[in-house]
Amino acid sequence: MCGIVGLHLRNPELHPRLGELLTGMLCEMSDRGSDSAGVAVYGDPTWTPPGHGCVSLLEIGASPGSVAEAVGTALGVPVSVTVLDATYLLTAQVESEALLAAARAAFPAALVAGFGDDLAVLKGVGDPHGLTEAWELSGAQGWQGVGHTRMATESAVTPSGAHPYAVGPDQCLVHNGSFANHATVRRQLRWSGVEFDSENDTEVGARFVATQLAAGRDVETALKELCATFDGFYTLLVSNRDSFAVVRDAIACKPAVIAETADWVAMASEYRALSGLPGVEHAAIWEPQPEVVYAWTR
Repeated sequence: MCGIVGLHLRNPELHPRLGELLTGMLCEMSDRGSDSAGVAVYGDPTWTPPGHGCVSLLEIGASPGSVAEAVGTALGVPVSVTVLDATYLLTAQVESEALLAAARAAFPAALVAGFGDDLAVLKGVGDPHGLTEAWELSGAQGWQGVGHTRMATESAVTPSGAHPYAVGPDQCLVHNGSFANHATVRRQLRWSGVEFDSENDTEVGARFVATQLAAGRDVETALKELCATFDGFYTLLVSNRDSFAVVRDAIACKPAVIAETADWVAMASEYRALSGLPGVEHAAIWEPQPEVVYAWTR
């Protein structure tokens, strides 16, 4: 089953309300998946301060102080660490790729949940209501947020198995459905040198899109290529710091609805997750068509 939500704010006056609005959207989807959840937040000044790189880590098994010391020593500059449930958010006044390299050197067994100059990714096991409280998500700010509630079908219920999958800089992907040929595509990507952190079929889609983007393709082209390569039933939401895109499979088996106003663009698996957004009564609302890529740019 699973539930997807996404919110792209066009009106800067709404940026302080991003976390509040995203919390309401995510919790409305809790009955579509209550074993784990995750969010990606773009532009929160506390989680991702301007001029800082950010890395989200899971399964570290060390105290925040020891993490800050070890990564700071590897990096050569001070590192701040914030723990939000199962996620460790590391920030430092360096590019996110440099911080990521230092974190991997210091904690090679840790799992990277996401990285970027504007992106914080939080994941956890349990009901979305409890997780959003633990993350204090309602207080987050920013211009864009993506969320997912998971009903596990392809891999174990762990924080690392929760969505979003954020495997490229400032990129993330959430998925409702199942890729039937994910094992074949995973083998092809591994042959080209791509490494994987899980057996989750969604990670295969995320790695595929990240590879396409790294090769210079835009998100619309990358998602069209995904539709041509992957078999199965799916609704996908893909984002980076500047864009927000939605696509469904050729049969459009998995539900999705998009709403758009002058102030924001939003999508969710069901309309009820959008019903609390400001001005939704004046929004253009539609169901995305099969294999049509809908994309917006900041």
